[in-house]
Parts: sequence; C-alpha cells; structure tokens
Amino acid sequence: MSISVHLDRIGTAPPGTASRDDAHPIHADTIRVLMATRYARLGASSRLRLLQYAAPLATYGIACTPRPFLSNDYVTALYENRSRLPAILAAYARAPALHRAIREHDIVWIEKELLPFLPAAFERTLLGADRKFILDFDDAWFLRYGNEPGGTLRNRLLRATLGNKFPALLRRAALTIVANQTLRDWAIRNGARNTLLLPTVVDLAHYPITPRPPHPTFTIGWIGTPVTAPYLTRLTPTLQTLARESPTELLIIGAPNFTIPGIPCRHLPWSETTEAATIAEMDVGIMPLPDDAWTRGKSGYKLIQYMACGRPTIGSPVGANTTIIDDGTTGFLATTDTDWLTRLRQLRDTPTLRQTMSTAARTRVATNYALQSTAPHLAQAIRAIAGK
Repeated sequence: MSISVHLDRIGTAPPGTASRDDAHPIHADTIRVLMATRYARLGASSRLRLLQYAAPLATYGIACTPRPFLSNDYVTALYENRSRLPAILAAYARAPALHRAIREHDIVWIEKELLPFLPAAFERTLLGADRKFILDFDDAWFLRYGNEPGGTLRNRLLRATLGNKFPALLRRAALTIVANQTLRDWAIRNGARNTLLLPTVVDLAHYPITPRPPHPTFTIGWIGTPVTAPYLTRLTPTLQTLARESPTELLIIGAPNFTIPGIPCRHLPWSETTEAATIAEMDVGIMPLPDDAWTRGKSGYKLIQYMACGRPTIGSPVGANTTIIDDGTTGFLATTDTDWLTRLRQLRDTPTLRQTMSTAARTRVATNYALQSTAPHLAQAIRAIAGK
C-alpha cells in the first residue's frame, strides 16, 4: 500500500480524526511511539521529520518519546570540523538502554537506522520479532553504505557488509515514510510494503510574513550548513555579474566561514528561534544543486522555508525542487548560468513580480508543506498500522 501526503491532497484532515483545536483530543487508546531519531534537536532532519510532530500527534492520542542516538555534541563537532569520535563513542555507550525503551513502546519510529554502521542483524535483535516500526528517510541515505557510484576499497567494503541494510529494514517496516518521490520509488523497488510520501514541512506558526522594506541592495539569500554551502559555488559567475551591475549581496545563514570571491557576503548565524527572521531579510531565496544520485534524494526544505516567509525562490530542477517550486508562479527553476542570471535579474528589477510570487509562495506552503496540514494524515497512518 502507498499513500501520498503531498500537493493538493493535504489541505484537510482525514475523516474520523480529531481537530488540533479540539479541547479534549487525547484518545483513551493512546499509542506509545518511541522517536528513535538519529540526532538531537540541533540535527535538522531529526527536528523536522520527527520531533516537531510530537505535540500535534499528541492531540490524536499518539504519545511520542524522543530518544536521539547522537547528541548535539556530534552535530556541533561536524559543523566545526572537529573530531566526532567522542560523541560517537558516547552514543554507543548509551545504546544498551535502547532495548528497554523499545519494549516500553507500541511502535518505534526510526530515523534512517537505529545503529549506524552496524549490520541490520543488530537492529533485528533490538526490535525483536513482534515490535512494529516505522522507517523514515529524508535523504538518499542508502548511498552512504557503498551504493554510490565508484569502486573504491571503502565502497566495496561498505557494500559487502552494509549494502543490504536498508532494504532489509524496509521489508520489515510496518510503514516507510519518505520525503519525496525519488525516495519512494527506491523504497518500493526494494520491497517496502507500505509507504507514505510526507514532505519535510514547516510549522507556519513560526513563520510570520514580514514585508521587506524598500532598500537599495538586492539580497539573494541561502540557508544551510557548512556541509552544503559549497553548492553555492556553481553560481559564482552569475553572482559576480550581478554584483558588478548593481548593489547586490549574498546573505548566508548557517555557514559562517563560507565566501565567494568578488561577491559581497553577509553572514548570519543559524538558530531555531531566529531562522524565520533572518530569511525575512532576503529578497529571494536560492537552492542551487548539482544533478546526482544524492541531490535527487534531497527534500528541498530550504525552498519551503523561503516560501513560508513569503519569498520567491529559484532552484535547480533536481529532485523535490521540481515539485516544490511552481515554475513561474512561486519562483523559478533554473538550469544553466544564463537561466540563473535571467531569473535573478527579473526578480531584482521587478518588485511587483517579487510581491506576486511571494503571495503565491506562502499560499502554496500553507496548502501543501505545513505541519498543520500534514500532521492529521501522519496520525491516520500511525493509527492504521497500530490497528487503532
């Protein structure tokens, strides 16, 4: 069975589910779900794919308990380019307690995997024969275990020991949740019995629309991490041309040391509490990507953030980007350097176009990519596999 929570299907709650505004929403037959996230709250995938659903799911009688495998120390070390080994060792030291936590819950909601870099047999032992579990992917994570192109020794070793891990987990999962159609196609090909296409979404309550006051500098914005910032370099000639033509800046959120020669770069730190306010300082949000197996599995979340703030977007036509952007209405898809330059000039030189696209972008997110729209469908899917 396959379910899509996507596009025009997600505007209303499924029949028979409670409203989030219901004064007495908790069901007598509460379902206990262990959120086995890969990261703690600093990890974007864990925060957005699982943790942000805890409160809305509680209104449907689904009680979620977070249990991250890796701490915030791991994420901080990753972004600061420090050794992650201490955080990894600490994570495995905590792992024995996971068995008891699993036994105390009805369903285990696994982000990617329970035990990184260990074969599926270890996870089968932890889960036992009877524990229902959900497997959640927001990236092409299966490529990490030697399935990406190339025949290096590392790839061959990973493929031999772990290459079948995710297909093995898929075949046992009561539900596989994926962020886009590319991942869904992969899951079905590899034996997933029951899939739910659930985009990575925003909580609209945290994304107020803040109008951009008139100003002389055209601000092109990007939000991400030091790991993904190098994707911006493919736009170097385009951004340099714009900077020569008129006052232009590249606003970079979350990658404090990344710069592009010849382009005025302004850096703002990322935090969960300020990300919407910093996005509001952009005139347009961008998401350039190469077209490869990894990027085709990405969820396109930064585009959704820009649009939630009422900002037009430009993205490479790769993976989920082609679905999120309504080309010519909420923003543009751009492939070549000429495409990017033409579209950025249009948005720079036509404030009325920016405003029209801003309104359309916010509406599209509210309908298709908001927690308020997706949570009821997720609750329905969880209750279905629980048989309640």
